[in-house]
Amino acid sequence: MFSPSRLGKLSPTHRLRKAALLLESAERSALESGQPEGGDGQGDYRKIALDIAGELCRLEETPAEVRQAAAHLLEIHADGELIRALDLLRHRLLRAGGQARADWDLIDRDSGLPQNPRHPISGLKAYFEDIRSPFNVGSMLRTGEALGLEEAILSPDCADPLHPRAARSAMGAASMLPWRRAGLESLAAEGPVFALELGGTALAEFEFPERGIVVLGSEELGLSSEALELCRYGRVSIPMRGTKASINVGVAFGIVLSAWIAGRP
Repeated sequence: MFSPSRLGKLSPTHRLRKAALLLESAERSALESGQPEGGDGQGDYRKIALDIAGELCRLEETPAEVRQAAAHLLEIHADGELIRALDLLRHRLLRAGGQARADWDLIDRDSGLPQNPRHPISGLKAYFEDIRSPFNVGSMLRTGEALGLEEAILSPDCADPLHPRAARSAMGAASMLPWRRAGLESLAAEGPVFALELGGTALAEFEFPERGIVVLGSEELGLSSEALELCRYGRVSIPMRGTKASINVGVAFGIVLSAWIAGRP
């Protein structure tokens, strides 16, 4: 296990990121185990946190905002307050090191579980046909998970949700929202099937089904003729008033999914 005393041997940026990782491990362990004093083989989280804070205060290269948070942690004694001080220092380290926060930060401080347990809407599904950008696939999975999509179905040639760029935009949603790959022939068993595509009924006028599947096509070509033929329930479109008359497929997915949830009978 990496010792906090070795932080001084790392480059300034590497040091910030390594300290953040150590604090993340300590905080996660304390919250998930429900035993603030450790006992899980990882050592006492209190000692780890205090050792890291002490090293950061000692080193001259430590950014001022990080040093301030580290000094505050060293002054804290109560368990609950120490966890908050630890969390503050970790976020300061992430910011100073140019890193982004992770979705696990949105956990309940008492239970160690996500603040918002998943409650999907039964029968709310989406089919992604040949979405080429991993970023878009990840973003759509994150949006679907957040709004209550029951399942995402990806065409065989859709970008991989486990691609690094997809994982970055999904922010963990690929492990929360059920997804699978299947061909267009699978849509026949999914109940009412409708398309999000140009030339359809305006969003505000479309009669959404209570259960079914919305089909979205590739960024460049839209839906194939085969997919459109299978969308027998109809076609819905988002009205455009700008010169560009085009929006990102991930944004469009969020708009139609929100409208579907609000318009379900």
